[in-house]
Amino acid sequence: MTSIFEDKAHKDIISRIHSLEENSQPLWGKMNVSQMLHHCQAPLNIMLQKKDYGLKPFWLITLFFKKSLYNDKPWRKNLPTAKQLKVNSTKDFSSEKKQLLSLVEEVMLHKDKTSWEPHPSFGTFTSQQWGQLQFKHLDHHLTQFGV
Repeated sequence: MTSIFEDKAHKDIISRIHSLEENSQPLWGKMNVSQMLHHCQAPLNIMLQKKDYGLKPFWLITLFFKKSLYNDKPWRKNLPTAKQLKVNSTKDFSSEKKQLLSLVEEVMLHKDKTSWEPHPSFGTFTSQQWGQLQFKHLDHHLTQFGV
C-alpha cells in the first residue's frame, strides 16, 4: 500500500492538489471542491495533533473499519463521514487549498517519526499505517474530483 511518506506518492498528492481549480466538480458526493479541501485537512490535523474534533472511540467501528483505513482495497464512493468531519459551510477555495498543501508538507517532515499518539477513534497506528491512511484518504477525495 502506498504511503504519503514515500517521496513519489507525496509529490503525486501535491501535484494533484495543485491541479484542482475552484470550479472542479465532484464525480460523486455532496461536497464542493472547497469543502473537500477543508475536509481533507482533518485526518492530517488529527495525526499532527493540531485539532481535537471531538472524536471518541467506538469499538464496533474500530473492529470493522480500522483495517480498511490502510489496506490496498479502495474505498467505495459515498462512504459515511463522521458528523464531526462533515463540512456543510462555505469555504474559500484558495485558503483551503493553501492550508491543505501546507499540512501535506508538514506531515512529510515527520516521515522518519516512529511513534505517534493514538487516533482518537481508531487507536494506535504504526508510522506505516498512518502514512497509508493519509495517502488513501487524499487519493480517495482527489479521485472524487477527477485528479
